[in-house]
Amino acid sequence: MNNFFATCPRGLETLLVNELTALGAADIKPTDGGVGFSGDMPLCYRANLESRIATRILWQVGRGRYTNEDDLFQAVYKLNWPQWFDVKRDFMVKVTGVKCPLKSLEFATLRIKDAICDRFRQAVGSRPYIDTREPQVRVHAYLAAEDCQLYIDTSGNPLYQRGQRRASVEAPLRENLAAGIIQLSGWQPGMPLLDPMCGSGTFLLEAAMMALDIAPGSGRSFGFEQLNNFDAPAWQKLGQKVLSRAKPVTFQKIYGSDADLRAVRVSRENLKQAGLLDAVQLSHVDMTEVVPPAESGVLIANPPYGIRIGEDEALAALYPKMAEALKRRFSGWNTYFLTNDMRLPKLMRLSPSKRTPLFNGPLECRLFEIKMVTGSNRREKS
Repeated sequence: MNNFFATCPRGLETLLVNELTALGAADIKPTDGGVGFSGDMPLCYRANLESRIATRILWQVGRGRYTNEDDLFQAVYKLNWPQWFDVKRDFMVKVTGVKCPLKSLEFATLRIKDAICDRFRQAVGSRPYIDTREPQVRVHAYLAAEDCQLYIDTSGNPLYQRGQRRASVEAPLRENLAAGIIQLSGWQPGMPLLDPMCGSGTFLLEAAMMALDIAPGSGRSFGFEQLNNFDAPAWQKLGQKVLSRAKPVTFQKIYGSDADLRAVRVSRENLKQAGLLDAVQLSHVDMTEVVPPAESGVLIANPPYGIRIGEDEALAALYPKMAEALKRRFSGWNTYFLTNDMRLPKLMRLSPSKRTPLFNGPLECRLFEIKMVTGSNRREKS
């Protein structure tokens, strides 16, 4: 059994626990920003291929106590790095410190690189090269107050990069955060889903992949393929099993629209590249003019925030218009808005039934759930 740590956007840890449980992981331990678990390497392959929520799957290869840079060097040097990857593989080191006593994380990173290279020299007479842009192997070190944990990254590029090179408009939402929001909304395949501010189409793509049971990692490669213990036959078998499970691409009651014609074009291009254009219906229409495609369903939107649009006054004017459109047309729908603008419900004069704290990268946001009932949803003054 190996120990792993799956990182994820903060606020989605419970969803990641559910995924890892379904995949058969053991010793599941959630913490802030990720979940520890144990299992064999095929489980690690599956987690990379099938998790919609994780950002990276890190394989723990060592841990030790330290008080200074020399202790850290020794803890890293004593590990058998040549058994995990070949000297011909370029690598990089990323260090994260929490309550770390060392003065410089940059110097700590250098000492870890030196220790790995020295261990290779001692074992095979040469050292691997460093590549900080596109390394074949990524080593992660987590430095706490007294102990260090060392990991090899089995993902490579972050898992929210689903394999299609997507065009985007302005600040795109990360795919794993979008998938998490869809899951938090309670949407299930077969239910109508509408994103009336679709931007580059991230919610639409994630929902279509869920509806058609397409594994999010089925179009890309992974870091574990570069490691010495890579089991190619097991990986091939897993890939074939997952591909055979995917359903044919047909319309899935997923609807997207945007007031910006360029955004609609970008969404269409991204869906087309992913082979999912037929699963979604797109239209060029302003949020305030959108007609609901069904009597009930789930509406999810990531409205522009001040940081993206740069005009707080414009937003303050937009929110009441959005609210008016929702109240007029969308009774029977559950609506979800991800924003870092905490004024949104007040300016919409609508009462959220839930406020879920989430992080879009470094931005602290809220996912507001507003259930649209017949008539006004306004909180009456007592």
